[in-house]
Amino acid sequence: MLKTKSLFLSLALLLSFSTVLIGCSGESTSGSADSDNGNKDKTFELNFSTASVPNDAHTEGLNVLKESIEEKTDGQVKVNIHHSGSLYTQENEVDALMRGNLEMAYTGAEWLAEEIPSLSMFTSAYLYKDYDHMTSVLNGEIGEEVFDQVAEELGIRPLGAFYLGTRQLNYRDTGKEIRTPEDMKGITLRMPGSPSWLFVGEAMGANATPVDFSELYMALKTGTVDAQDNPLPTVKNASFYEVTDYVSLTNHIIASVWPTINEEVWVEMGEELQGKMMEAVEEARKHVDQTNLTAEKEVIDFLEGEGLEIIEPDVQAFRDHVQQQYLDNKEMSSTWDMEMFNRINEKGE
Repeated sequence: MLKTKSLFLSLALLLSFSTVLIGCSGESTSGSADSDNGNKDKTFELNFSTASVPNDAHTEGLNVLKESIEEKTDGQVKVNIHHSGSLYTQENEVDALMRGNLEMAYTGAEWLAEEIPSLSMFTSAYLYKDYDHMTSVLNGEIGEEVFDQVAEELGIRPLGAFYLGTRQLNYRDTGKEIRTPEDMKGITLRMPGSPSWLFVGEAMGANATPVDFSELYMALKTGTVDAQDNPLPTVKNASFYEVTDYVSLTNHIIASVWPTINEEVWVEMGEELQGKMMEAVEEARKHVDQTNLTAEKEVIDFLEGEGLEIIEPDVQAFRDHVQQQYLDNKEMSSTWDMEMFNRINEKGE
């Protein structure tokens, strides 16, 4: 009888001890999950690679980005800036981002279209009417859709679009001002040597010809070419104003660059840090955009002071003409999302 009572007592103690162990195990698992989901104690070190040099507005914007991120996150996120291609070349940055060897870099449609052909639409001339049109598209609902697509297909996420500048026509006196596509007839326009760039020149109505940038000043001076296209600060910095007479504000290429992060890192940060990152990106975007807009306005004043005449052409006529050239050339536009293309056009009306 005594042995039976002892056996029952032992079994009862064993069951009680097992219950305590199971309860402790459940509490431990729950606490671990809460900690993993919060990421409140995890720190992040983001290396940002760019080919841009220190005095470029979008390099200066990275300093704003770094300071804002580190302040808003109380140092939980640290940003290291590697400019002038010192960490990765521009050609290798996207691959490094996709592999996870790099946390952040500037990208853009020009680079990403090699992986997602439909993005070539965002490299075409006259997709945007002006700066406001561009930023409302890429920093609005359409941009979110595009950036989500990039994140899903490539594992990297653009966080916004910074303004780089607008390419304008700069030309010698050929006896006429350029105000419409018809005025481009007979104009020899220097363009960069790739097929896509030469297509832009031909689509605008000119005789497009490739000339190395280092030879362009002399080509304008001797009349080998009549015109060239670049953002206005380049007209000043390369002294093209010395050998030209006009600028027509055709606004044919409105360029942007996209600060981009590895998607796994972005997801790991969680919503709270993501929100702070986006606030910092917006501060940096405003700095870059305003810096470049101000520089362009100051250059116009400078060029007028140097005797160049600034022409306000019929931009809509150029836009309609050039877009039709793209649509008629299926090699250029066959991959485009035409529903999105039409939405972009509607935002510019």
